[in-house]
Amino acid sequence: MKKVAALLTLALASLVLVACGGGGSSEESSSTASTESSKESKESGGGGTEGGKKASGAAETLEFEADPEGALAFTTAEAEAKAGKVEIEFNNPQALTHDVAIEVSNGEVIGKTELIASGSDSTTVDLKPGTYTFFCTVPGHREAGMEGTLTVK
Repeated sequence: MKKVAALLTLALASLVLVACGGGGSSEESSSTASTESSKESKESGGGGTEGGKKASGAAETLEFEADPEGALAFTTAEAEAKAGKVEIEFNNPQALTHDVAIEVSNGEVIGKTELIASGSDSTTVDLKPGTYTFFCTVPGHREAGMEGTLTVK
């Protein structure tokens, strides 16, 4: 009987440690943040069409994600940010390589993440009020629809 109780206690302790473990990978954290951001966007009436936003100390954070179903698309086609330093977080759940680049109206790329597959990356850009385009730089992806509009106020 003591052995059974000890085994149950050990199993319960293991479950608690696994559930509370703080050593999760950055991919898990990014996925959780992306899910929370999507939830916030839907709750605020965005219907999932606006880029996810998080408030952080010095810079606003925008979250972008490649379509998890494998389409050549982002999960959002429109995003908004306040002028100033903006951190761009990109999650790519696909095995196909993607990135996110920010382009001004004259076609100049002012910031971009690294090309990644099955992972995430981020970059920080200093944005002035105006309209920008975000897109994937992999040849053919932008033309296939992997782009959107970023409005900075």
